Amino acid sequence: MFQPSQHDVRRFFCEAWRKHRDGLPLTQMEALATPWLDQHPEYHADLSDVDAALAASFAVEDGRTNPFLHLSMHLSITEQCGIDQPTGIRQAVELLAARRQSLHEAHHEVMECLGEMIWASQRSGLPPDGHAYLDAVRRRATR
Repeated sequence: MFQPSQHDVRRFFCEAWRKHRDGLPLTQMEALATPWLDQHPEYHADLSDVDAALAASFAVEDGRTNPFLHLSMHLSITEQCGIDQPTGIRQAVELLAARRQSLHEAHHEVMECLGEMIWASQRSGLPPDGHAYLDAVRRRATR
């Protein structure tokens, strides 16, 4: 399993943004990421300075969203839907997007479910519960 470091993730998004902005060819993963970069102009300054991005701290106490975590979650959800893993996530996200009339807003709701699953896994010491995650997304999609 590939486990990039914090710096690897930050470099990836900064490089994807640079290449996208400059009209350069993108890798497949960068091509999946760039639509989310476009939809978050509030992160463009963070993405434009790789050295500052590597040095930055996004502590909860500072009240600022970590752009790299946020974008990573968008990318993770995109990949999950692409391979439909856990099985049914694609349909649940599509239904949620239709109800919210926005894939972007649907992703933000799915992020909350994904974060809850990760938190529960870390707290319990058990593997992430994909069924509970899928159920949480489905509940949001049907209310």
